[in-house]
Amino acid sequence: MDDAKVSRREQVIRTWFDMWLRADSTGLEEIFTPEAVYIESWGPEYHGSGEIKHWFTEWNTRGRVLRWDIKQFFHSENRTAVEWYFENRVDGRSECFDGVTIVLWSEERIARLQEFGCNIERYDPYAEGPEPVFRDFDARWF
Repeated sequence: MDDAKVSRREQVIRTWFDMWLRADSTGLEEIFTPEAVYIESWGPEYHGSGEIKHWFTEWNTRGRVLRWDIKQFFHSENRTAVEWYFENRVDGRSECFDGVTIVLWSEERIARLQEFGCNIERYDPYAEGPEPVFRDFDARWF
C-alpha cells in the first residue's frame, strides 16, 4: 500500500477521534459511507451514516470525550487497526480504558468500524503463588 493512501486513512481516523474531542459532527458524512456499520465495544450497533450521526449528537448531550490518544496504526489492503487510550465522562461517571478499532474501508471512507475495549486496571492473579487470586471488583462493561 502506498504512503499516500496510508496517510489519508490515518487522517480520516484522526479526524473522527477529533470530532469526539470537539463534540462536533461536521463532516461525518465524508468519513462514513451512507451504509456504514459502527459497532461499539460493549454491544450497540449503528447502521448508516445518518444513525451514526444521530448517536454521536445524542451521546454528546449526555457526555464528553476527554482524551482519545492514538498509540499506533496497523494497515492491510482494505483494513486499518488503531490502538488507542480513551477517557470520557458520561451520565455522571468517568471511564478510561485501552482499546483497538478495526476499520474496513470503501473508497477511502469507513464502511465498517468495530471497537474492542480493554480494562486498564490489570493485575497478575499468580503474583502470590500457583493458585490464582482474583480481585473482587465489577468487571468493566466491555
